[in-house]
Amino acid sequence: MTTYGLLIFEDAEELDFAGPWEVFTLSAALRGGGDAALLISEHPGPVRCAKGMRVLPDHGLDDHPPLDVLLVPGGRGARRVQMHNPVVTGWVAGTAARADWVASVCTGAFVLHAAGPARGRRVATHRDHEDELAKLGDVTVVRDARYVVDGNLLTSQGVSAGIDAALWLVGRLHGRDHARAVRRQMQYEPAPPYLADEPG
Repeated sequence: MTTYGLLIFEDAEELDFAGPWEVFTLSAALRGGGDAALLISEHPGPVRCAKGMRVLPDHGLDDHPPLDVLLVPGGRGARRVQMHNPVVTGWVAGTAARADWVASVCTGAFVLHAAGPARGRRVATHRDHEDELAKLGDVTVVRDARYVVDGNLLTSQGVSAGIDAALWLVGRLHGRDHARAVRRQMQYEPAPPYLADEPG
């Protein structure tokens, strides 16, 4: 059984956590259940995300089961608020130390840097914020990969790249054939990525 914990907070980018959540929950369904993907928030009640989606967390920071995987999304809330929130960064640091895998999507890497897990590591983040992350120091920003694996740290570029990273992770945990089955079931086949570019 694998327990995934996805942090959510005000102004989190919706697809940063919803994309991986889809991968993780579909993976669980294809494996016959047992795995759990939990949304975790500092505060109870609805969380309003970057584009206005309201989401209810499953657990708070202090009442969730042990996590095998911790995922931190990005968005305005990550780089403007949560990376400066000692309650959240302290929780991320402690939870990351006990998890098998630590992941971020987009500017969630800023939270991992502030909390410690990204320090001294190779990471990816949204292309618009690569220079900003690099200026924080003690991190190597990889600019030409959808996702980056450094030890047990998995970071991805912006928004939809989190789906690619999550598929890689379920492949690492449960086998490549399983990851391919998840991708097929999602009909995630972005080639070509933008059909309007094709001649009519």
